[in-house]
Amino acid sequence: MSTSPTWKRFAAVAVASIASLSLAACGAGGGAASDAESDSGAGEGGLIKVGYSQLGAESGWRTANTESVKASLTEENGIELTFVDAQQKQENQIKALRDFVAQDVDVIAFSPVIETGWDEVLQEIKDAGIPVVLVDRSVKTSVEDAYVTHIGSDMASEGKAAGEWVKANFPDAKIFELQGTMGSGPQIDREAAFDEVVGTDKILGKASGNFTRAEGKTAMEAALQAYPDMDLVFSHNDDMGLGAIEAIEAAGKVPGVDIKIVTIDAVRDGLQALVDKKFNYVVECNPVFGEQLAELVKKVAAGEKVPEKTVVEDKTFDQSITQADVDARLY
Repeated sequence: MSTSPTWKRFAAVAVASIASLSLAACGAGGGAASDAESDSGAGEGGLIKVGYSQLGAESGWRTANTESVKASLTEENGIELTFVDAQQKQENQIKALRDFVAQDVDVIAFSPVIETGWDEVLQEIKDAGIPVVLVDRSVKTSVEDAYVTHIGSDMASEGKAAGEWVKANFPDAKIFELQGTMGSGPQIDREAAFDEVVGTDKILGKASGNFTRAEGKTAMEAALQAYPDMDLVFSHNDDMGLGAIEAIEAAGKVPGVDIKIVTIDAVRDGLQALVDKKFNYVVECNPVFGEQLAELVKKVAAGEKVPEKTVVEDKTFDQSITQADVDARLY
């Protein structure tokens, strides 16, 4: 899988192992939850050892993505998975990535919490000769050839699709934007593309809801006070949009009518809000690509050539969606 000399790989793993033992002796728990046992017998039976760091469980989308990954990266599929939930903390992810190096996995995959701050650990992984697959989100790094491939949706296209619908249907809208986790790939790409299409002069204000329903509600409550003239909300994901519904209704307004809501994700709860006419338009960000990820991992482990980027297919939905469509939804 790697052309790095054996002695170099061995030395890197040994150093990482010593570092991990030292951290453990100091009581550094990290707070990240792992599904793997330390004595799991990794690699037995010719399985591909994969270390996967999921960024957390902040939304329905993330839960569906995790379920898809776990359902596909299985021993039956030739893969031994070590899965770590970073609980939306970059420090937890960095610790998990270093642990994967110490475990001498064959492939490392992770969904980065934010785009920056990965240079040091990515260099360590590269020095260890372990290929990296980026999942869902992107990174900005000065490390050359830091990862082999990326799989996920085109976040900029999602923001553009949302913006084009708003421009076509409500060109004079007074918009409040609910941003995702600041510094994350989805927040950066969706915001830039949407703003370019609708025009920054149409946006009254912005605030981060950190991709969660609770924080989306809190941000919306403040926005209703600060921007009483708003008549449309663009939310970077469904969960924040659902939180916005609660705030709008508590303020005595009708979501989807008094204040239009456009979101991204298309999880079942989001599409239900569309059927209920509380959302007006939803752009899909498909989380169910575990099978594609598994195939990529196998090719990467075998040293086969893979595309630099695999774009997951997304759809769009308006209020013509039916209850049967929602009920048939896998996530």
